[in-house]
Amino acid sequence: MGATSQKKVKKGTKKNNVVLREKILISGNISLYLDIYRDGQRSYEFLKLYINPKARNPIDKEQNRANYELANRIRTDRENELNNLAFDYIPVAKQKVLFFEFAQNYLDNYTKKDKAMINGAIEDFRRFIKEDYPGIKLETLKISQIDRLMIIHFIDFLQDNHKGEGANSYYSRFKKILNYAVARNIISKSPAQKKEPGDKELTCRKPSGLRKQILTNNEIQLLAKTNCSRPEIKKAFLFCLCTGLRFVDVKALRYSDIDFSAAQLKIDQQKTGNSVIIDLNQTALKLIGKPETEDSVVFDLPGRKWATKTISNLVKKAGINKHITWHCARHSLAVNLLTSDEKPDIKTVSSILGHTSTRTTEVYMHVVDDLKKKAVNALPEYEL
Repeated sequence: MGATSQKKVKKGTKKNNVVLREKILISGNISLYLDIYRDGQRSYEFLKLYINPKARNPIDKEQNRANYELANRIRTDRENELNNLAFDYIPVAKQKVLFFEFAQNYLDNYTKKDKAMINGAIEDFRRFIKEDYPGIKLETLKISQIDRLMIIHFIDFLQDNHKGEGANSYYSRFKKILNYAVARNIISKSPAQKKEPGDKELTCRKPSGLRKQILTNNEIQLLAKTNCSRPEIKKAFLFCLCTGLRFVDVKALRYSDIDFSAAQLKIDQQKTGNSVIIDLNQTALKLIGKPETEDSVVFDLPGRKWATKTISNLVKKAGINKHITWHCARHSLAVNLLTSDEKPDIKTVSSILGHTSTRTTEVYMHVVDDLKKKAVNALPEYEL
């Protein structure tokens, strides 16, 4: 028994459809989800229905059958919704869907790693409505009431309240909620998209270059010598400064991921899914220490919020006047590599960071150019 067979949508086709697909989980079970294609845009709906491929007894087999049947019914409902959209028909009941209830449901069922950013976008929109639209009650705001002008004002609100990449990051997550409302036939079109042929899609200004601060090698040395209330967090942060690992990857890192004989670690990055091999220098190996068991975690870390707060306090205690987050470790490694005496090429640095393209790595070259300019300008003025 398997998912309903559907003809795959060819690239460039205008046809809208809903396909039931399967994803094999680490446990070996199969997760059922919908691949929704509408007007050139693809979205996914995870149904929280699972299939046990090793089912042997009648009860488990019946549960598999029931889950497939339910998934197919949901798929049919979603496809009917798309057919209604062909005639711009929105059921009256759906026109009354409340935004914050819908957004909370979307958040509760969201499974990707940027869930905290989705929550932040919802909270920012809540604050925006309170401040800019005091006549609208939060509990009665319908998705259908959110229009293009409101989105324009919300973009201004985000840019006034966030520095660097924050505004664009939250806006892109907010658009995900609107796009999901479109996929569910709550609204016929996202107010952030083009309204008329001559209109432009509403965008939030994205800063050019690298905006996060970095730690120099001298500052990293200073951190290493500064006492920390949570030594394990400090060790993990220093390890990220040596390897470029993201917080989510260093938190999940196990000794089984490390080849001590080759002084390397191999992981599948949780953000991109890319498999990367990272060479470990002597500092990184010292920070790892000896494994208790092969499958034990290397660093016993709390959640990102508390880990970042500990690092922020450590930076302040070390006398470094910079706003340092956990992700700054990754940026610091890139810049320190590019400005080192060895001067590796951008392709090498891209490989170390696990980037899928050197274009992602090129942003660090702007920082290198700025550092060179500062160094030149720091030279004394000579009397001629």
